[in-house]
Amino acid sequence: MGRPRKSASNHEENITVLDVKPIRSLAPMFPAPQGFHTYSPPNNPSFVCVTPFGPPNSDSSTNPPGFTPGQFPQFPQFPQFPQFPQTPQFFQPAPGAPSSSTPTLQKSKSKTKTKIKTKSPKSKQTVLNPTPIQSHTPVSTPVEKKRRGRKRKSELLASASASTPITLPTPGPSTEKKKRGRKKKDPQSQTPKKPKLSAEITVPPLTLTSREPRESVEEVLMTFDALRRRILQLDEKNQVRNAQHLKAGSIMLNADLRVNREKKIGEIPGVLVGDMYYFRIEMCLVGLNSQIVAGIDYENVNFGEEEDRVAISIVSSGVYENTEDDVDTLVYSGQGASKKDDQKLVKGNLALQKSLERGNLVRVIRSVADYSNPPNGKIYVYDGLYKIKESWSEKSNSGFNVFKYKLFREPGQPEGISIWKKTEKWRNEPSTRGKIVLADISNGSESRPVCLVNEVDEEKGPNHFTYTTKLIYKNDVVPNPNSRSDGCDCTTVCLPGDLNCLCADKNNENPPYSAQGVLVCRKKMVYECGSKCGCSINCRNRLTQKGIQLHFEVFKTLNKGWGLRCWEPIRAGTFVCEFIGEVMEISSEKGNGEDQDDNEYLFGPVLPEKAFKWNQGPELLGENNDINNDDKFGKFDFVISAKNNGNIARFMNHSCSPNVLWQPVMHDHEDERFPHVVFFAMKHIPPLTELTFDYGKKEGANGKKCLCGSVNCRGTFG
Repeated sequence: MGRPRKSASNHEENITVLDVKPIRSLAPMFPAPQGFHTYSPPNNPSFVCVTPFGPPNSDSSTNPPGFTPGQFPQFPQFPQFPQFPQTPQFFQPAPGAPSSSTPTLQKSKSKTKTKIKTKSPKSKQTVLNPTPIQSHTPVSTPVEKKRRGRKRKSELLASASASTPITLPTPGPSTEKKKRGRKKKDPQSQTPKKPKLSAEITVPPLTLTSREPRESVEEVLMTFDALRRRILQLDEKNQVRNAQHLKAGSIMLNADLRVNREKKIGEIPGVLVGDMYYFRIEMCLVGLNSQIVAGIDYENVNFGEEEDRVAISIVSSGVYENTEDDVDTLVYSGQGASKKDDQKLVKGNLALQKSLERGNLVRVIRSVADYSNPPNGKIYVYDGLYKIKESWSEKSNSGFNVFKYKLFREPGQPEGISIWKKTEKWRNEPSTRGKIVLADISNGSESRPVCLVNEVDEEKGPNHFTYTTKLIYKNDVVPNPNSRSDGCDCTTVCLPGDLNCLCADKNNENPPYSAQGVLVCRKKMVYECGSKCGCSINCRNRLTQKGIQLHFEVFKTLNKGWGLRCWEPIRAGTFVCEFIGEVMEISSEKGNGEDQDDNEYLFGPVLPEKAFKWNQGPELLGENNDINNDDKFGKFDFVISAKNNGNIARFMNHSCSPNVLWQPVMHDHEDERFPHVVFFAMKHIPPLTELTFDYGKKEGANGKKCLCGSVNCRGTFG
């Protein structure tokens, strides 16, 4: 055991003479203030008796054995010891006194309802917990720890302003420790990176063009979704995965493109019951609910001469154990991590309790599953105004107490979540749909049946026509099929960013549709893959060739004849259908006996003004709008008549505030004089909402009387 023995020679060489002094002869060393040396006077005793109750006593009889009376070394500005009482007092809180004024939750051992009780604020009692004298440590000069990494900009500026100059290290071999993290690359050896999007892009700000509340809300949502789709397209091309909706929302907020900025109780101008949203940030932009994560939105509101914090809006997103079976009542669970502890009656929970006491209206947003975005996709539906009638606490499935609030829907409001419940049942069991005149008006031509419904009168159906899914070219209007050039060589599907894809090159190197099958932006022409392309039918660039993918119904309107609506929610940019009929040139229209004034099923490609706004979102990224006016979009010298032959598109009525737009698409030929006319959703469309597009108004035409009922109705169309 012990160290290995060394040789005698080595031992003699390593001999060091130590000047060892007795312990009692060593003078104590005391810490000196910063800027002075630590020393001990030569005549100072070996040990001195120092107490925390004052300076040392010169009387040797009061000093402990072995200690010599002495004085403190004379240090300039020596720090003084803090004075403590001889007998410290320890205070304890009074028995039964509450530790805080926060309202508490009464626990219940069984799963029974317990009324929520709030305690009135009381004066707080101060609890002292002084440190005992024996555990007190002398005051020492704090030593700043060195922080790893580069200095902050503020530290560099502070160093530069100091009197001591900064000396930069000279190049050479470094003896410092190796820093953590990635090594910095030489800027000259780096390859240029692709530009990334930033929320701090400085561009000319957009302004809302409409003063009407509903139009302003729709314009904000339209701009947001156009921006989000464009960011998604660029991220797919650069193979970047980001939260595009949050980035788009941040850009919108920085540009102050929002409405209803001030919180309020009750209805929100321009927001209708039944409106749907795919992201929480959309509700923030229109002022429906300002919370991006939390479910309870509250605000301080004046009630006469008193002010109280009450809930103004809640979102039932399915995170908590809510009861939503009834369409007119909602049992809402309070917020808070109930899996770890009992919920506290603070913040949103307290605001709901105050709303119960005050009886104010609360906006309720419910959520439904988004089947187009499984497994966790959600759609938020504004269900109208509710009032809280009851509250209690009970044990949750995790064993901790949670708050429960029962809300009742105010009568006399339009249908909200009830429509979603009905249509979901119809999709699963089509036979449960009442008032059906014909189960499938397409006679099996479409992939999904299109039922005919009349809930207004006894009419058995529209005038006779032949249902078809293919265009019929009249009077030698036949595009040359041989003009189709060679297609792309993609083996399975066309991918974003593939520079070798010929179809992507025709679409400005970007697929016109997202991976979810949504049109990114309106273009002068969309070029889809055709019969000579190597990709399969599953390619995203064959979207409109697959036929309709939604459940439609043709229904009888009150004053506009027959109309078209859908059982499913339709997201903005979703493919609806193609306008099918007989294609003819405008010059030969009257020669075929097709008088435009008498033909209610004639489509003329006129671009409405509102369609220009559908692309304005990318301008916030510093990009130019692809379509700025009708001349840029292009004009066509053909019409499509669906009077004798057509599909469901013939039943879409006109509206001066439409929810559907049309887009020219090419896929089976390259004769751009006669493209396919395809309809896409202009905005989010809830179930059972009539689908309409703007027929436009031709120059010199008298037009027909418009019955759309829009706030901005022009009075005539066509």
